[in-house]
Amino acid sequence: MPSMQTQTFAIVGHRGALAHSPENSIASFLLAERSGATELELDIRITRDGVPIVLHDATLARVAGEPGPLTDTPVAELDFDELGTVLLDSGEPTLTFNEVLDATSVELQVEIKDPAAVPELAKLVLSRPEDAARIRFTSFQVEALLLLREHAPSIPRGLIVSKYEDALKHEGGLDGILETIEASSFYCGFEGLTAEEVNRLHEAGYQVHVWPLRSLEDVQQALELGVDGGTSDDPGAVVGWLTEAARLTSA
Repeated sequence: MPSMQTQTFAIVGHRGALAHSPENSIASFLLAERSGATELELDIRITRDGVPIVLHDATLARVAGEPGPLTDTPVAELDFDELGTVLLDSGEPTLTFNEVLDATSVELQVEIKDPAAVPELAKLVLSRPEDAARIRFTSFQVEALLLLREHAPSIPRGLIVSKYEDALKHEGGLDGILETIEASSFYCGFEGLTAEEVNRLHEAGYQVHVWPLRSLEDVQQALELGVDGGTSDDPGAVVGWLTEAARLTSA
């Protein structure tokens, strides 16, 4: 029988299910949901005319179906109508965040790539209170999280770092920055994170997630750390790894 920890472990689809479908596309998000993701992670930028869009990079170059005159231009310098003339490798134009809210149903980790997106994004989310209830904002950038605290204080926020040591470089250390941004969660790469620190953060009231989950061994390490969930390019595989981890633990 699965343990309580494996039953409650949050499976987060990274840009949907990008191992099997174009990242940050409706097809990818829906595949992740069908595969067992309990949350979706996605990236937000903003166009020149103020439309929050779902895109990881600053330009379309990596994800465009083919090169073109606009693919190397920062999306922050393009109006949404211009952006819409470029088809991505999904066969569709860049998604708006509004479209993702309409199409999905699970919780969303909404990562801010450009702090300039915060005011319009906050306005959009707060205009959709039912969807606001399933959103957590995240960012590597303290500036973005401080703006989110100002513009959408009711929406939970989380700091992301690539490795635990990076968190200690913030002014005031990890505890100081989590308190300053009034965070609810901490998202950390495996490197440097310990079970003792996860437990301490839990006792302080924070959720802790790890990334990336790429193997059964990663899932086992995440469970040993005692974290609340993890992010994967292949959420369906994580479902299987959790089942196998529970089997091995009980054997």
